[in-house]
Amino acid sequence: MAFPKVHQMSAITLDIMPANEAERMAAVRRYEILDTPPDGSFDRVTALAARRFGAPISIISIVDHDRIWFKSHHGVDVQEIGRDPGLCASAILSSEAHVLVDASTDPRSLANPLVAGDFGLRFYAGVPLETSDGFNLGTLCVIDKAPRPVEQAQIDDLKDLASLVVDQLELRLAARQAVEKAELMAREIDHRVMNSLQFVSGLLTMQSRSTDAADASAQLREAATRVAAVARVHRNFYSTDTEEVSCLTFLRRLCADLSEICGVEVEATGDEGNVPTTWIQPIGLLTNELVTNAAKHGAGSVGVVYKADGDARQLSVCDEGEGVPHDFDPGQSTGLGMRVVSQLAKQLGGKLVVGQNPAGKGACFQIAFGQGLAVHPA
Repeated sequence: MAFPKVHQMSAITLDIMPANEAERMAAVRRYEILDTPPDGSFDRVTALAARRFGAPISIISIVDHDRIWFKSHHGVDVQEIGRDPGLCASAILSSEAHVLVDASTDPRSLANPLVAGDFGLRFYAGVPLETSDGFNLGTLCVIDKAPRPVEQAQIDDLKDLASLVVDQLELRLAARQAVEKAELMAREIDHRVMNSLQFVSGLLTMQSRSTDAADASAQLREAATRVAAVARVHRNFYSTDTEEVSCLTFLRRLCADLSEICGVEVEATGDEGNVPTTWIQPIGLLTNELVTNAAKHGAGSVGVVYKADGDARQLSVCDEGEGVPHDFDPGQSTGLGMRVVSQLAKQLGGKLVVGQNPAGKGACFQIAFGQGLAVHPA
Protein backbone atom coordinates (compact mmCIF):
# COMPACT_ATOMS: atom_id res chain seq x y z
CA MET A 1 0.00 0.00 0.00
CA ALA A 2 1.37 3.44 -0.86
CA PHE A 3 0.50 7.00 0.09
CA PRO A 4 -0.18 9.37 -2.79
CA LYS A 5 2.58 11.84 -3.48
CA VAL A 6 2.13 15.00 -1.44
CA HIS A 7 4.32 17.84 -2.67
CA GLN A 8 6.24 19.79 -0.07
CA MET A 9 4.99 23.33 0.33
CA SER A 10 7.17 26.43 0.31
CA ALA A 11 5.66 27.60 3.60
CA ILE A 12 4.16 25.55 6.41
CA THR A 13 0.69 26.54 7.58
CA LEU A 14 1.18 28.49 10.81
CA ASP A 15 -1.64 26.74 12.65
CA ILE A 16 0.27 23.43 12.59
CA MET A 17 3.55 24.98 13.74
CA PRO A 18 4.34 24.52 17.46
CA ALA A 19 5.16 27.68 19.39
CA ASN A 20 8.51 26.17 20.41
CA GLU A 21 9.40 24.99 16.90
CA ALA A 22 13.05 26.12 17.02
CA GLU A 23 13.66 24.33 20.31
CA ARG A 24 11.71 21.29 19.10
CA MET A 25 13.85 21.04 15.96
CA ALA A 26 16.98 21.30 18.11
CA ALA A 27 15.68 18.29 20.06
CA VAL A 28 15.08 16.40 16.80
CA ARG A 29 18.66 17.06 15.72
CA ARG A 30 19.93 16.03 19.16
CA TYR A 31 18.85 12.44 18.59
CA GLU A 32 20.39 12.21 15.09
CA ILE A 33 17.54 9.99 13.96
CA LEU A 34 16.56 11.60 10.63
CA ASP A 35 17.49 9.62 7.49
CA THR A 36 18.90 6.70 9.45
CA PRO A 37 18.51 3.15 8.05
CA PRO A 38 15.58 0.87 8.92
CA ASP A 39 15.77 -0.68 12.37
CA GLY A 40 14.17 -3.90 13.53
CA SER A 41 13.43 -2.64 17.05
CA PHE A 42 11.28 0.20 15.68
CA ASP A 43 9.69 -2.02 13.04
CA ARG A 44 8.53 -4.38 15.79
CA VAL A 45 6.81 -1.47 17.53
CA THR A 46 4.82 -0.49 14.42
CA ALA A 47 3.90 -4.14 13.80
CA LEU A 48 2.62 -4.43 17.39
CA ALA A 49 0.66 -1.18 17.10
CA ALA A 50 -1.03 -2.28 13.85
CA ARG A 51 -1.87 -5.68 15.36
CA ARG A 52 -3.29 -4.09 18.53
CA PHE A 53 -5.72 -2.01 16.46
CA GLY A 54 -6.33 -4.61 13.78
CA ALA A 55 -5.33 -1.93 11.27
CA PRO A 56 -3.22 -2.27 8.10
CA ILE A 57 -0.85 0.67 8.64
CA SER A 58 1.31 1.91 11.48
CA ILE A 59 4.08 4.53 11.29
CA ILE A 60 6.77 6.00 13.50
CA SER A 61 7.18 9.50 12.14
CA ILE A 62 9.65 12.29 12.88
CA VAL A 63 8.39 15.76 11.98
CA ASP A 64 11.21 17.63 10.26
CA HIS A 65 11.18 21.29 9.27
CA ASP A 66 9.36 20.78 5.97
CA ARG A 67 8.63 17.04 5.84
CA ILE A 68 7.36 14.11 7.86
CA TRP A 69 9.98 11.37 7.75
CA PHE A 70 9.10 7.77 8.59
CA LYS A 71 11.58 5.92 10.78
CA SER A 72 9.38 2.83 10.52
CA HIS A 73 6.47 2.30 8.11
CA HIS A 74 4.43 -0.87 8.52
CA GLY A 75 1.96 -1.47 5.68
CA VAL A 76 3.18 1.34 3.38
CA ASP A 77 6.26 1.64 1.20
CA VAL A 78 6.82 5.40 1.35
CA GLN A 79 9.55 6.98 3.50
CA GLU A 80 8.33 10.56 3.88
CA ILE A 81 5.61 13.02 2.96
CA GLY A 82 5.38 16.80 3.04
CA ARG A 83 4.66 18.41 6.36
CA ASP A 84 1.82 20.61 5.10
CA PRO A 85 -0.80 19.34 5.41
CA GLY A 86 -0.16 16.36 7.66
CA LEU A 87 -1.98 14.57 10.43
CA CYS A 88 1.30 13.84 12.24
CA ALA A 89 2.19 17.53 12.04
CA SER A 90 -1.08 18.29 13.81
CA ALA A 91 -0.63 15.49 16.33
CA ILE A 92 2.61 16.96 17.74
CA LEU A 93 0.79 20.14 18.78
CA SER A 94 -0.50 18.43 21.90
CA SER A 95 0.68 15.85 24.39
CA GLU A 96 -2.65 14.07 24.07
CA ALA A 97 -3.63 11.43 21.52
CA HIS A 98 -4.90 12.73 18.16
CA VAL A 99 -7.78 10.45 17.08
CA LEU A 100 -10.08 10.53 14.04
CA VAL A 101 -12.57 7.65 14.13
CA ASP A 102 -14.11 8.75 10.79
CA ALA A 103 -11.98 11.34 9.03
CA SER A 104 -14.58 11.84 6.28
CA THR A 105 -16.93 13.47 8.77
CA ASP A 106 -14.40 15.12 11.09
CA PRO A 107 -14.02 18.88 10.40
CA ARG A 108 -10.36 18.70 11.42
CA SER A 109 -9.49 16.49 8.46
CA LEU A 110 -11.96 17.18 5.63
CA ALA A 111 -9.43 19.20 3.65
CA ASN A 112 -6.56 16.78 4.15
CA PRO A 113 -5.55 15.26 0.78
CA LEU A 114 -5.07 11.84 2.34
CA VAL A 115 -8.74 12.00 3.38
CA ALA A 116 -10.25 13.85 0.42
CA GLY A 117 -8.04 12.24 -2.24
CA ASP A 118 -7.77 8.77 -3.75
CA PHE A 119 -6.01 7.30 -0.72
CA GLY A 120 -9.24 7.56 1.27
CA LEU A 121 -7.92 7.70 4.82
CA ARG A 122 -10.73 7.26 7.30
CA PHE A 123 -9.16 6.31 10.64
CA TYR A 124 -6.16 7.87 12.36
CA ALA A 125 -4.86 7.44 15.91
CA GLY A 126 -1.55 9.05 16.78
CA VAL A 127 0.30 9.82 20.01
CA PRO A 128 3.30 12.13 20.18
CA LEU A 129 6.86 10.92 20.78
CA GLU A 130 7.47 13.21 23.74
CA THR A 131 10.99 13.58 25.16
CA SER A 132 11.76 13.86 28.86
CA ASP A 133 12.21 17.62 28.43
CA GLY A 134 8.81 18.06 26.80
CA PHE A 135 9.46 18.18 23.04
CA ASN A 136 7.32 16.23 20.57
CA LEU A 137 9.65 14.73 17.96
CA GLY A 138 6.92 13.06 15.92
CA THR A 139 4.28 10.38 16.41
CA LEU A 140 3.48 6.72 16.59
CA CYS A 141 0.28 6.40 14.61
CA VAL A 142 -2.15 3.79 13.28
CA ILE A 143 -4.05 4.34 10.01
CA ASP A 144 -6.94 2.60 8.23
CA LYS A 145 -9.05 3.22 5.15
CA ALA A 146 -12.18 2.27 7.04
CA PRO A 147 -13.77 4.09 9.98
CA ARG A 148 -13.45 2.22 13.24
CA PRO A 149 -14.29 2.73 16.90
CA VAL A 150 -11.41 3.02 19.35
CA GLU A 151 -11.15 1.98 22.97
CA GLN A 152 -9.24 3.85 25.66
CA ALA A 153 -7.24 0.70 26.37
CA GLN A 154 -5.99 0.77 22.77
CA ILE A 155 -4.92 4.41 23.13
CA ASP A 156 -3.18 3.58 26.41
CA ASP A 157 -1.28 0.76 24.70
CA LEU A 158 -0.32 3.11 21.86
CA LYS A 159 1.04 5.59 24.40
CA ASP A 160 3.09 2.84 26.04
CA LEU A 161 4.52 1.80 22.69
CA ALA A 162 5.36 5.44 21.92
CA SER A 163 7.19 5.62 25.25
CA LEU A 164 9.22 2.57 24.21
CA VAL A 165 10.22 4.39 21.02
CA VAL A 166 11.41 7.41 23.01
CA ASP A 167 13.22 5.13 25.45
CA GLN A 168 15.09 3.59 22.51
CA LEU A 169 16.05 7.06 21.25
CA GLU A 170 17.23 8.07 24.74
CA LEU A 171 19.30 4.89 25.14
CA ARG A 172 20.98 5.42 21.78
CA LEU A 173 21.68 9.04 22.60
CA ALA A 174 23.16 8.06 25.96
CA ALA A 175 25.31 5.37 24.33
CA ARG A 176 26.58 7.80 21.71
CA GLN A 177 27.37 10.40 24.36
CA ALA A 178 29.16 7.77 26.46
CA VAL A 179 31.34 6.81 23.50
CA GLU A 180 32.10 10.46 22.76
CA LYS A 181 32.94 11.04 26.43
CA ALA A 182 35.20 7.98 26.50
CA GLU A 183 37.00 9.16 23.39
CA LEU A 184 37.42 12.63 24.88
CA MET A 185 38.76 11.20 28.14
CA ALA A 186 41.15 8.93 26.23
CA ARG A 187 42.54 11.93 24.36
CA GLU A 188 42.84 13.87 27.63
CA ILE A 189 44.63 10.97 29.34
CA ASP A 190 47.01 10.66 26.39
CA HIS A 191 47.71 14.38 26.65
CA ARG A 192 48.37 14.20 30.40
CA VAL A 193 50.62 11.16 30.07
CA MET A 194 52.60 12.89 27.32
CA ASN A 195 53.00 15.98 29.48
CA SER A 196 54.15 13.83 32.39
CA LEU A 197 56.67 11.97 30.24
CA GLN A 198 58.01 15.27 28.95
CA PHE A 199 58.34 16.50 32.51
CA VAL A 200 60.15 13.32 33.58
CA SER A 201 62.48 13.72 30.60
CA GLY A 202 63.20 17.30 31.68
CA LEU A 203 63.87 16.16 35.25
CA LEU A 204 66.35 13.54 34.12
CA THR A 205 68.09 16.05 31.87
CA MET A 206 68.41 18.51 34.77
CA GLN A 207 69.60 15.66 36.99
CA SER A 208 72.34 14.71 34.53
CA ARG A 209 73.65 18.29 34.54
CA SER A 210 73.51 18.70 38.31
CA THR A 211 76.73 20.04 39.88
CA ASP A 212 75.90 18.72 43.34
CA ALA A 213 75.74 15.07 42.33
CA ALA A 214 77.56 12.60 44.57
CA ASP A 215 77.56 9.35 42.63
CA ALA A 216 75.51 7.49 40.03
CA SER A 217 73.48 5.49 42.55
CA ALA A 218 72.52 8.64 44.47
CA GLN A 219 71.56 10.32 41.20
CA LEU A 220 69.36 7.38 40.26
CA ARG A 221 67.68 7.32 43.67
CA GLU A 222 66.89 11.04 43.44
CA ALA A 223 65.61 10.66 39.88
CA ALA A 224 63.40 7.73 40.94
CA THR A 225 62.02 9.82 43.81
CA ARG A 226 60.93 12.58 41.42
CA VAL A 227 59.46 10.15 38.92
CA ALA A 228 57.46 8.68 41.83
CA ALA A 229 56.29 12.21 42.61
CA VAL A 230 54.82 12.51 39.11
CA ALA A 231 52.97 9.22 39.66
CA ARG A 232 51.77 10.43 43.07
CA VAL A 233 50.30 13.61 41.55
CA HIS A 234 48.41 11.55 38.99
CA ARG A 235 47.18 9.12 41.63
CA ASN A 236 45.67 11.94 43.66
CA PHE A 237 44.20 13.69 40.63
CA TYR A 238 41.16 11.60 39.79
CA SER A 239 40.34 11.52 36.08
CA THR A 240 37.70 14.01 35.04
CA ASP A 241 36.36 15.32 31.76
CA THR A 242 35.71 18.78 33.18
CA GLU A 243 37.88 21.77 32.37
CA GLU A 244 38.23 22.77 36.03
CA VAL A 245 38.79 20.93 39.30
CA SER A 246 38.83 21.79 43.00
CA CYS A 247 42.40 22.72 43.90
CA LEU A 248 41.97 22.44 47.67
CA THR A 249 40.37 18.99 47.44
CA PHE A 250 43.29 17.78 45.33
CA LEU A 251 45.85 19.31 47.72
CA ARG A 252 44.22 17.65 50.73
CA ARG A 253 44.43 14.22 49.09
CA LEU A 254 48.03 14.80 48.04
CA CYS A 255 49.09 16.11 51.46
CA ALA A 256 47.52 13.14 53.23
CA ASP A 257 49.63 10.91 50.98
CA LEU A 258 52.78 12.98 51.62
CA SER A 259 52.19 12.95 55.36
CA GLU A 260 52.46 9.15 55.41
CA ILE A 261 55.47 9.09 53.09
CA CYS A 262 57.46 11.83 54.85
CA GLY A 263 56.51 10.85 58.37
CA VAL A 264 55.47 14.37 59.36
CA GLU A 265 52.12 16.10 59.70
CA VAL A 266 51.21 17.80 56.44
CA GLU A 267 47.94 19.75 56.36
CA ALA A 268 46.37 21.57 53.42
CA THR A 269 44.05 24.51 54.16
CA GLY A 270 42.80 27.56 52.33
CA ASP A 271 40.13 28.71 49.92
CA GLU A 272 37.72 26.56 48.02
CA GLY A 273 37.58 27.10 44.29
CA ASN A 274 38.37 25.49 40.98
CA VAL A 275 41.46 25.79 38.81
CA PRO A 276 41.98 24.64 35.22
CA THR A 277 42.88 20.96 35.04
CA THR A 278 46.07 21.95 33.18
CA TRP A 279 47.30 23.60 36.40
CA ILE A 280 47.01 20.50 38.56
CA GLN A 281 50.24 18.80 37.52
CA PRO A 282 52.53 21.81 38.18
CA ILE A 283 50.66 22.64 41.42
CA GLY A 284 50.95 19.04 42.59
CA LEU A 285 54.64 18.73 41.71
CA LEU A 286 55.40 22.08 43.36
CA THR A 287 53.66 20.93 46.53
CA ASN A 288 55.43 17.57 46.46
CA GLU A 289 58.87 19.16 46.00
CA LEU A 290 58.41 21.81 48.68
CA VAL A 291 56.80 19.47 51.22
CA THR A 292 59.50 16.80 50.86
CA ASN A 293 62.17 19.51 51.11
CA ALA A 294 60.51 20.93 54.27
CA ALA A 295 60.29 17.45 55.80
CA LYS A 296 63.95 16.84 55.04
CA HIS A 297 65.46 20.17 56.11
CA GLY A 298 62.80 21.69 58.38
CA ALA A 299 61.17 20.57 61.56
CA GLY A 300 57.71 20.11 63.05
CA SER A 301 54.61 20.07 60.89
CA VAL A 302 54.30 21.36 57.33
CA GLY A 303 51.48 23.65 56.32
CA VAL A 304 50.21 23.97 52.74
CA VAL A 305 47.92 26.93 52.12
CA TYR A 306 46.04 27.72 48.91
CA LYS A 307 44.58 31.22 48.58
CA ALA A 308 42.36 32.53 45.79
CA ASP A 309 41.23 36.11 45.29
CA GLY A 310 39.55 36.41 41.90
CA ASP A 311 42.17 35.48 39.30
CA ALA A 312 45.03 35.89 41.77
CA ARG A 313 46.20 32.64 43.40
CA GLN A 314 48.88 31.82 45.94
CA LEU A 315 50.35 28.52 47.09
CA SER A 316 52.40 28.50 50.29
CA VAL A 317 54.39 25.71 51.90
CA CYS A 318 55.73 26.56 55.37
CA ASP A 319 57.67 24.53 57.96
CA GLU A 320 58.78 25.00 61.56
CA GLY A 321 62.52 24.50 61.09
CA GLU A 322 65.49 26.86 61.26
CA GLY A 323 64.38 28.85 58.24
CA VAL A 324 66.53 29.97 55.31
CA PRO A 325 69.50 32.34 55.28
CA HIS A 326 68.57 36.03 55.04
CA ASP A 327 70.32 36.36 51.67
CA PHE A 328 68.93 33.14 50.17
CA ASP A 329 68.02 33.58 46.47
CA PRO A 330 66.18 30.62 44.91
CA GLY A 331 67.04 31.89 41.45
CA GLN A 332 70.75 31.53 42.19
CA SER A 333 70.50 28.15 43.88
CA THR A 334 72.48 25.33 42.25
CA GLY A 335 70.35 22.68 43.93
CA LEU A 336 68.18 20.59 41.65
CA GLY A 337 65.16 20.98 43.93
CA MET A 338 65.07 24.77 43.68
CA ARG A 339 65.59 24.61 39.93
CA VAL A 340 62.64 22.22 39.62
CA VAL A 341 60.47 24.49 41.78
CA SER A 342 61.48 27.57 39.75
CA GLN A 343 60.67 25.80 36.48
CA LEU A 344 57.26 24.68 37.76
CA ALA A 345 56.46 28.21 38.97
CA LYS A 346 57.23 29.49 35.46
CA GLN A 347 54.81 26.96 33.98
CA LEU A 348 52.08 28.57 36.07
CA GLY A 349 53.16 32.01 34.95
CA GLY A 350 54.00 32.60 38.60
CA LYS A 351 56.74 33.95 40.84
CA LEU A 352 58.55 32.18 43.67
CA VAL A 353 59.27 34.08 46.89
CA VAL A 354 61.16 32.61 49.86
CA GLY A 355 61.03 34.04 53.36
CA GLN A 356 60.35 33.33 56.98
CA ASN A 357 57.26 31.56 58.19
CA PRO A 358 54.81 34.38 59.11
CA ALA A 359 53.35 32.17 61.84
CA GLY A 360 56.68 31.98 63.66
CA LYS A 361 59.82 29.90 63.32
CA GLY A 362 60.65 28.26 60.00
CA ALA A 363 60.77 28.88 56.26
CA CYS A 364 57.94 29.70 53.90
CA PHE A 365 57.93 29.23 50.11
CA GLN A 366 55.23 31.13 48.26
CA ILE A 367 54.25 30.99 44.59
CA ALA A 368 51.93 33.72 43.32
CA PHE A 369 50.26 32.79 40.03
CA GLY A 370 47.09 33.12 38.00
CA GLN A 371 46.01 36.73 37.50
CA GLY A 372 44.85 35.93 33.98
CA LEU A 373 48.24 34.60 32.81
CA ALA A 374 48.31 31.58 30.52
CA VAL A 375 49.64 28.31 31.84
CA HIS A 376 52.05 26.41 29.66
CA PRO A 377 51.84 22.62 29.92
CA ALA A 378 54.84 20.59 30.95
